[in-house]
Amino acid sequence: GVARYRAEVIGTGEILFFFNDPATTEIYTLSLHDALPIYLPRHVCVSCDLIHYQNPKVVAGCIPEMDGKILLCKRAIEPRYGLWTLPAGFMENDETTAQAAAREALEEANARVTILSLYTMFSLPHIDQVYIMYRGKLENTDFGPGSESLEVKLYEEKDIPWESLAFPVITETLRLYYRESAAGHFSTHTGDIWKTSRAAKDYQLKILDKDKLDKEKTRNR
Repeated sequence: GVARYRAEVIGTGEILFFFNDPATTEIYTLSLHDALPIYLPRHVCVSCDLIHYQNPKVVAGCIPEMDGKILLCKRAIEPRYGLWTLPAGFMENDETTAQAAAREALEEANARVTILSLYTMFSLPHIDQVYIMYRGKLENTDFGPGSESLEVKLYEEKDIPWESLAFPVITETLRLYYRESAAGHFSTHTGDIWKTSRAAKDYQLKILDKDKLDKEKTRNR
C-alpha cells in the first residue's frame, strides 16, 4: 500500500473503477523506489491503496508511398477537423505496432498498405503520447475516405499542404521523409516534441539522432 512509500496527498481525484468497483481516489506524489527519488502524481484508492497508473498512449501510423507520392487523409473528426494528416491512431490491445499502423490506414483511408520499416518515434509529453510511424507501400489505388476522413488523396512533394497539416508530429515526420527521399537513403529517427503555447505551430523539436542526420546530409552533398 501507499504506507510503504514516502507520499504526500496533493488533492482528491475523480471516481475511478478498480476491478469493476467504483472508488474515490486521492492524488499523491510518490517515490516508489528509494534509489530513484522521482516524485510523480499518482491516483491512489482511498479504500485499498491500489495505485491507478495512468500511462502514455501509443499512436501508430504509416507513410503510405506509391510512385513517389504520399497518401494523406483530411480529418473528419476533432481535434484539427478539416486538416490533413497521415493515417495513424491509438493502438488496440492484442496487436503489434506494425499491425496497428496497417489497420489505421485501412480504417481511415480504406487503403491496404504493406508495412516496410520503422521510420520515426516521437515522444509528445505535453499530451502523454508516443507516436510510432512506419514507411509503408500502398498496394493499389483502391482507396477512399473512411468514417474519420473527409477526403484522401495522393500528393507529390511539391503539392503537400504544409500549412494545413494537422499536427506537428506529422509535419516533422514528412520533413524527415522528403529530406531522406531526395538523398535516396532512409534511416530510423527518434525525437521529442513539446508544445510551447496553445497555437498549433508553436512547438519545440529535438531530434535525438541529429548527428546522424547531419552526417547523412554531408555524405550526400
